[in-house]
Amino acid sequence: MRALDVKLLRDLRRLWAQALAIALVVGGGVATVLLAVGSYRSLEETRTAYYERYRFGDVFATARRAPNALVDRIAEIPGVAAVDTRITKFALLDMPGLIEPVTSMVISLPEIGEPVLNRLYMRAGRTPEPGRQEEVVVNESFAEAHRLTPGSRFAAVLNGRKRDLTVVGIALCPEYIYAVGPGDIIPDGRRFGVIWMSERTLASVYDLEDAFSSVSLQLLPGTPERETMTRLDALLDRYGGRAAYGRKDQTSHAWLDHELDMLDNMSRTLPPIFLLVSAFLVNLTLSRLVSLEREQIGLLKAIGYSNASIVLHYLKFVGIITALGIAIGGVVGTWLGAYVTNMFSDFFRFPFLLFVKTPDLYVVAAALSLLAATIGALRALREVVALPPAVAMQPPAPPSFRRMLPVGFGLAGLVSQPTRMMLRNVGRHPIRSVFTALGMALATAILIVSLFTGGSMEQLIDVTYFLADRQDATVSFLEKRPQDVAFQIARLPGVLAAEPYREVPVRIRSGHLERRITIRARPRDADLNRIIDTNLQPVLLPQSGLAISSMLAQVLDVRVGDVVEIDLLDGARRTVSLPVATLVEDYLGIRGMMDQQALAALLREAPAADGVNVTLDRGMQDAFYTSVKAMPVVSGLALQTASLANFREVVALLVTTMSGIYTGLAAVIAFGVVYNSARVALSERARELASLRVLGFTRGEVRRILLLELGLLTLIAQPPGWAMGYGLAWFMKTNLAGELMRIRLIVEPSTYVFASAIVIAAAILSALVVGRRVGRLDLVAVLKARD
Repeated sequence: MRALDVKLLRDLRRLWAQALAIALVVGGGVATVLLAVGSYRSLEETRTAYYERYRFGDVFATARRAPNALVDRIAEIPGVAAVDTRITKFALLDMPGLIEPVTSMVISLPEIGEPVLNRLYMRAGRTPEPGRQEEVVVNESFAEAHRLTPGSRFAAVLNGRKRDLTVVGIALCPEYIYAVGPGDIIPDGRRFGVIWMSERTLASVYDLEDAFSSVSLQLLPGTPERETMTRLDALLDRYGGRAAYGRKDQTSHAWLDHELDMLDNMSRTLPPIFLLVSAFLVNLTLSRLVSLEREQIGLLKAIGYSNASIVLHYLKFVGIITALGIAIGGVVGTWLGAYVTNMFSDFFRFPFLLFVKTPDLYVVAAALSLLAATIGALRALREVVALPPAVAMQPPAPPSFRRMLPVGFGLAGLVSQPTRMMLRNVGRHPIRSVFTALGMALATAILIVSLFTGGSMEQLIDVTYFLADRQDATVSFLEKRPQDVAFQIARLPGVLAAEPYREVPVRIRSGHLERRITIRARPRDADLNRIIDTNLQPVLLPQSGLAISSMLAQVLDVRVGDVVEIDLLDGARRTVSLPVATLVEDYLGIRGMMDQQALAALLREAPAADGVNVTLDRGMQDAFYTSVKAMPVVSGLALQTASLANFREVVALLVTTMSGIYTGLAAVIAFGVVYNSARVALSERARELASLRVLGFTRGEVRRILLLELGLLTLIAQPPGWAMGYGLAWFMKTNLAGELMRIRLIVEPSTYVFASAIVIAAAILSALVVGRRVGRLDLVAVLKARD
């Protein structure tokens, strides 16, 4: 074995604790890459495979009653590869043991064979047999929530008539990976279900023989979606068709896209921070190692070792530490990636899971880590090359100190001698002190960015459920009703207040920018479903013009006073221009809002309602639920308390899990930075501390000189760490903001306290470890003259 390799092994054995701390930080960077990118790729691959195998549609549309003879004309639209027509209706279910009604989407299945598109993956049982009108298939989350198995029975109100149904199968469908009911934002298997049953049965119940109410299209690659939707709308218009929409506006696909974008953004935000810190640690450790070994470097050069050989020696030192970190990060990152992928897979109800372990991902993660470590080592290696042998073999010139405080002003009467020595050492090595504090500040910042989502989510809940949507329940109808339906709902048992609303799909456009949204209209002075402006204050709806969410204004690049074009996609199809009257602060979706009378005038129809928001007397809720079940015009009932509880449960699971993972990795960084700083400081000052011991200082006083410096730098690092943490949180919040969901940047004081507490705890732990080494200093060995 070469002499330099022997020295390398001895250096690693001597510095094993520091090497391990650096390796853990490098491993944290590798783990974040594998966690974020690996889980993103896995879910994307799983979704793609699921869509292809079970033929998820590309374009969707609904109509009141379109004849089956129209199918051939739809199939003739250029670029259409497949057409699937069916009957879809909302219905209320009466589930055993549950007093409140349950909303369901009822979908027809062909009497023979499988659907052309949006096929079922059968988890258990079978599809309904021809002629068996009571047999149904239910989606898996609904079956689990109600403990349904093949053979279970429940009742459904279909077109005003109650029917007993029998479960014969449990299935999944690519159309309902994210199965959310009307009025809800989070899937709730207890209160929303998807039911598939015989097409002949549904046709007879809803008077749709030889007709359909829903159509899905699959397009050939490269087919322009917008042109296809325009042609489809033209065919369905006379049959009560509502505007067609593509995958990006399909609820399940849009929410899944949002979650995947969130993982993708995380993969671009957090790993660079970890790699930056690992580069800093490598630079810190290697620079001080080179400084301590300058005589050895000079001797190696004097006896004939070239600069390249010595540089390669130190590169091997860095490479072994980085390789260890890559190995640790690879194992941990793969495990965490599989865990997160399984968690999202359970939430989104995939029938199978393809966890991607592509070699290129591991190669990229390793290459980035090696690059960061090499960059961190460059400064130290430059010093190695620049050292002439004769200069290197001499002791370093003593530092040039100068008085920092004015003459006549001293600290002798204010602080103890060890404290003065510590302050002088910090002040006379400003660059070293600044970089040590910077590393600790970065550790604090990473912890803040890992923890800030909790406060932001609470603010989202407060605005959505307590400031804006304050109703207890929302009753929705099968078809729009005259506006005075609110008075009928108000007379139901337990109803204290009732407010109607109307929803109309539109296409909103400003220049070349456009989106498909829903305009929701309500009474101008609505108190249950209020408008909250960007200052979180309730405002009245403008009598004319349009109120839009601030996110939609950002997407369309418009401000208050600008005029936008609106394509009405329901009722009288026409294009109108409206001014933007005010901006609304909401965190879920992008939408527009109008005064109910103004929208009715725009649509050229009498004021109508698609549903009614109500507040309830808690003591009469059961009577209210019973009355709603008996109303044939009702298609669904959304409960605000159930939606809030479900949102908290789901968000708590996802946010707590992801925050917990990143907080744990950030805590590793905090310990790595603090421990390395303490160990290197001990290596540098070993002779000085040993000299003080010989001069009569006690172990405690010597230990205090070293650890007070660590404590001071840790405390100094906190304010800049808070500032950097806030900046990183803003950066992440901005990157994670999407059209479906976004959060306001709220960093609670407790977040700063908790982040600093973890860094301080890491400092205390490091102090205990290093303090023991101070007590075991070999005074004779340390004080030997350097040969």
